[in-house]
Amino acid sequence: MNKYNEYFGFKSEPFMNNLPAKKLLELPGMIGVKERIKYILNLGGIMVVTGEVGSGKSSSLRWSTSHLHKSEVLVLNVIGSNGSIIEFYKQIGWELGVDINSASRTKIIKMIKEVIRDIVASKKQKILLIVDEASLLRPEIFAEIHTLTQFNEDSSNMITIVFSGQSNLIDKFKYRSSAPLASRVMGKIHLTSINRDQMEEYVLHHLKAAGVKKMLFSETAITAIQQGSGGILRRANFLAKGGLVACSIDREDIVTAEHIRIASTELL
Repeated sequence: MNKYNEYFGFKSEPFMNNLPAKKLLELPGMIGVKERIKYILNLGGIMVVTGEVGSGKSSSLRWSTSHLHKSEVLVLNVIGSNGSIIEFYKQIGWELGVDINSASRTKIIKMIKEVIRDIVASKKQKILLIVDEASLLRPEIFAEIHTLTQFNEDSSNMITIVFSGQSNLIDKFKYRSSAPLASRVMGKIHLTSINRDQMEEYVLHHLKAAGVKKMLFSETAITAIQQGSGGILRRANFLAKGGLVACSIDREDIVTAEHIRIASTELL
């Protein structure tokens, strides 16, 4: 099936989720994420990014942080799960290069905060913690994680946290136990689906990124991708790639709406 790459003359795999950050198309939602990260980094605090599955949350964060200078900002990336708060702290510790072998929350928080203080003081870096899939986190983590942001009797901002997850993430901040964390939220953005014109731009951008400069999709095919994906990027990628496969099998030069329909039968 991957012979379509040779058939169309692609130099690399098209419509991949791991496209280098600097090659991603600058969509409005991505720009919004970038601007908010820049804002909260200057002030310290919490930011929330939400969106449906496949709406581009992780890509937006990856693109946004690629514009940060590594000597100025240390980015820590952890993945949310339904594990314990100790497991969550251990992830942060690993990102900081700290081997956490204690089961005491107090000791773990102290260790992490000492490392953060040292980085801020010695390397003059800001700390940006990004928690992806944050909607999976247990309520106990939302109730306690704000303590990591408290330095010098809550008068110093040494770490900024971005929580990213599905739309129900906002509900986690509405719990009474989450109030201390919610009070620190200084920016939030919800990534929406892209429209039909943006979809055409998106498809052409990915074709060019893979080494083909001409549009390989008909107008009706673009419309079919937009309708079939609901403007959600991950599903659009699958439909576009499947359409290329179907088109190459038919030995045709342009992907049609029928090819996209065929591709859609392979998806759930």
